[in-house]
Amino acid sequence: MKIVNTYKKIAVFVGVLTLASCAHEDQPTESQLDFNQPLRTELDKWIDTNYLVPYNINAQYKWNQNTVDNTRFLFPPTLDKVQPALEIVKQIWLASYATVGGADFVKKIAPREIVLVGGVNSNSNGTRTLGIAEGGQRITLFEVDNINKKNRAIVAEFIHTIQHEYVHILNQNKPFDEQAWGKITPSGYTATWHLETTAASRELGFITNYARANAVEDFAETASIILISTKAEYAAILASITSAKGRADIQRKEAIVVQYFKDAFNMDFYALRDEAEKNTTYVINN
Repeated sequence: MKIVNTYKKIAVFVGVLTLASCAHEDQPTESQLDFNQPLRTELDKWIDTNYLVPYNINAQYKWNQNTVDNTRFLFPPTLDKVQPALEIVKQIWLASYATVGGADFVKKIAPREIVLVGGVNSNSNGTRTLGIAEGGQRITLFEVDNINKKNRAIVAEFIHTIQHEYVHILNQNKPFDEQAWGKITPSGYTATWHLETTAASRELGFITNYARANAVEDFAETASIILISTKAEYAAILASITSAKGRADIQRKEAIVVQYFKDAFNMDFYALRDEAEKNTTYVINN
């Protein structure tokens, strides 16, 4: 028995040596991982200087399939459109909030990443998704390739997206009174908002047809439309409404937005609107 046990121990020991030897021989002589840092372009450095360092926001323009819906036909933005798009966002959105809300406001309440997509994000119902806010941490902006800084209508539509999505982020941080809001125009919300016109929706007390999707979108649309409009443009919107009730309902919603910004963030909403108007004019003229 002792001889057998000894033999078994020797056999096991030899086996361990053999395995150890094989394991050693199978080890790669060089690492298969690439530790080289990607080259940083002048655009990357500009983003660091204008977004990452002052606001702790990363702007992602290089294609990353993990940040987009792979079931859609989407593609990265044309390189020469990236900085103009980010300049618009910085001047009209970031600078306006920093001036009125304080230098640290957007640093504390902001998406940590902005993803830029070149093309149109089309939906099966014929609508386009212009932007998405995800968990308050990321905003995706579509149609970057259509940017034209000299065209006020294009600039307004583009900045409308981030103004709208940022209001959602503010609401996630400090909710507005959805119950009170919903009582103003309770019967006007509809899942088929895309089949309605903005003109008809305004007669019913909604600033746009998309505002009819639900109270949350209604709040964001009301705030963002005022922020992208000049005082004269917004006055013209109200003047175009023939229904006294529809006009009054939009103004009631406007008052709630103004009070929300004051109560939640101690911010003058009209001052923010004026700053955004001034900065929009600056972007177009420079």
